[in-house]
Amino acid sequence: MQRPRTGPAEAAGRLLVDVRHGRFERSLSLLTAAGALVAAAEIYLEHDRAGFGNRMMWWPVVLGPLGAAAGVAGFSSERAARTVLPVVSAAVVANGLQGTWLHVRGIARKPGGWSMARFNIETGPPLFAPLLVTMVGGMGLLAAVLRRER
Repeated sequence: MQRPRTGPAEAAGRLLVDVRHGRFERSLSLLTAAGALVAAAEIYLEHDRAGFGNRMMWWPVVLGPLGAAAGVAGFSSERAARTVLPVVSAAVVANGLQGTWLHVRGIARKPGGWSMARFNIETGPPLFAPLLVTMVGGMGLLAAVLRRER
């Protein structure tokens, strides 16, 4: 017996019902994986431009692929979504918060510090970039507590 075909409208409707009922774990896990890869690539380019002057600059570059692997694992396995994904996502969140503090400190150390905030924010380390990484980790944590799609 063949399964009835569903069109894009039916698939979109099913997705909307799943989201409304908290069944978004697999999709959000995959989005976390994609976000982690994109963020890691961007971070690598920006930190390479800065010459990796601080050894801590390598942490988000290393955690990006780990976050991507955990996101794919969470998509593939419900067990991994409950164990591996939240641990790696928590590490990404912690690193993003640490990066925010390091970027704030970097802006403060520029000539003029916070008294020349507008100039130093524009020319110094990107103030909000680490918070975007924190959001990627937060997506992974959220995926870990949602229900799995059917």
